[in-house]
Amino acid sequence: MFLVLTVALGAAAAVGLSVNAFRQNILFFFTPTQVAAGEAPVGRSFRIGGLVQDGSFRRNPGELAAHFVITDSVNHVTVRYDGLLPDLFEEGKGVVARGKLGRDGEMQAEEVLAKHDENYMPPEAGAALEAAKSLQPPNNPPPQQ
Repeated sequence: MFLVLTVALGAAAAVGLSVNAFRQNILFFFTPTQVAAGEAPVGRSFRIGGLVQDGSFRRNPGELAAHFVITDSVNHVTVRYDGLLPDLFEEGKGVVARGKLGRDGEMQAEEVLAKHDENYMPPEAGAALEAAKSLQPPNNPPPQQ
């Protein structure tokens, strides 16, 4: 009986630790509209995708820190990224960023991925852009840079 109880407790502990590790490492995808609606977690990593808004990219000379805006044509999220951007990163093109949302609504990105050819759009970002086309634009204009 003691052996069965020990094996059962060990198995339960292993399953519990596995589920906890899985839950902490899963990355959800959100659109700028979902982030604006408060669906994205603050302080936890997630992915956001859309288009880099034209005219939103800025970087101080000699620094790696970059700021840009990701939009789904309805809402927008400002992103800060400290690092080298992909060669294919440019305004008006598709992008997916992984990072954490701050309480101020700005995302601190840990990774930025750009589309790899003219026909590619991450599936989640493409679906989000299509869904956004059916929504009416809100009365909140994009931030001025």
